[in-house]
Amino acid sequence: MTDAAPTHAIEEGKRRRARMKARHERAKRIRTLVTPEGAALHLKIANFGERFGAFILDFGIQFAMMIAIVLSIGFIATAFDYEGWQIAWAVAQVLIFFIRNFYFIFFEIGRKASTPGKRALGLRVADRYGGRLTANAVIARNFLRELEFFLPLSVLFSFGGDRVDAWINWILLLWCLIFALFPLFNKDKLRVGDLVAGTMVIHAPKVRLLKDVAAAQTATPPGAPIRFTPEQLDVYGIHELHVLEDVLRQSTPEIKTNVANRIALKIGYTPDPGITNVMFLEAYYAALRRHLEQRMLFGERKEDKFDRR
Repeated sequence: MTDAAPTHAIEEGKRRRARMKARHERAKRIRTLVTPEGAALHLKIANFGERFGAFILDFGIQFAMMIAIVLSIGFIATAFDYEGWQIAWAVAQVLIFFIRNFYFIFFEIGRKASTPGKRALGLRVADRYGGRLTANAVIARNFLRELEFFLPLSVLFSFGGDRVDAWINWILLLWCLIFALFPLFNKDKLRVGDLVAGTMVIHAPKVRLLKDVAAAQTATPPGAPIRFTPEQLDVYGIHELHVLEDVLRQSTPEIKTNVANRIALKIGYTPDPGITNVMFLEAYYAALRRHLEQRMLFGERKEDKFDRR
C-alpha cells in the first residue's frame, strides 16, 4: 500500500505534465485575428506536417488527372493518323498545363478557400490580417509555388552532368530547398507565397449554424420581435454573415457588445429596451441569412458589404 501511493502520485504527475505540455503546444498554434468588423477570431494555424500532407494529397490528385488525360487522349487518338496524334498530344499538353498551374487557384479562390487535400485534413487558406481572402492573394501565393516546388523538382530530375553542371545543380538545389523548407523556420509555418500574398493556412473552424432561420427570434421577448427593413439588411453580404456567425459562436461578451454596437450604428437601428446584444445579433443573423437566401433564389448574390450589384 505504501509503495502504491507514491507510484500513483508519480503517474498522476506525469499525466498532469503531459496535459500541460499539450495545452501549451495548442496555445502556441493559436492566432487571434481581428476582422474589419471588430470581431476577434481565435484560429489554429496548420503545422508543416499537415500542410505537407495536404500538398501530397493534392499533388496525387493532380497526377491522377494528368494520367487520365494522357490515357484518354491516347485512346481517342488511335482513330487518327499521325497529324491527329500531334493535335491530340497538343491538346493533352494544354490540359496538363492548366491542371498544373490552376488546380490550386480554382479550389482556393472559392468560398471554402480549400483544395480537396486541405479539406481532407480540415485546413483552409485565410487572410493573415482578418480580411476577406481576395483573388489576387490566391493567385499570388499559388504562382510562387512554381518557384517553391516545381523548380526544385525539375532540378532533381536534371541532376548530373560534368563537373561544372554538377556544381550549378547543387547551388540551385540548395537555393530551392530554402524555399521548400521555409515553413520550418517561422512560427506561423508560412510559405514564401504566403508572405507575398498576406495569407496563412489554418484549421477550418467547425461550422455550426443556428438550428433554423427563425430560431434566433425565439430568444426575443414574446410580443416584441426584432424586425429589420430590406435597406438595413442590404448593408451586409455573405462574408459579413460568416463573420457574424463566428462572433456568435466563439467570441467573448465584450466582442459581441462591440460588434452589436457597430452593426446597429451602421444600419441605423436603435434596439428596444430589454433587448440584449446577443438577442440583437442572433435576430440580425437570422434575418440577414433569410434575406440573402431569398436574393440568391432570384440569382442575386451579394458577396460582401462592398458588393453593390
